[in-house]
Amino acid sequence: MDCFVYVLGTLAKNRHLTYVGWTNDVTRRLAQHNAGKGARTTRGRVWVLLHSEWFATRREAMSREWHLKRDRKFRKKLAQGLTRGRAR
Repeated sequence: MDCFVYVLGTLAKNRHLTYVGWTNDVTRRLAQHNAGKGARTTRGRVWVLLHSEWFATRREAMSREWHLKRDRKFRKKLAQGLTRGRAR
């Protein structure tokens, strides 16, 4: 089963916000977040995909998600591309 871990980013009142999650379909999940049907913390904002990684199993993806949620330095580096208009 294909699983992905993804990092979303947005700008809110001169702050960079990021969100980390996992899914089977990154495109569908991003559309859900932007439609207000994603996690409660993502509602009401426009998100862009900053980063994604593929994993063969759900367990690997969830483990990586756990690590990325705790890696603020990595997420901050990704989010800096938002101000330059170069979101990845």
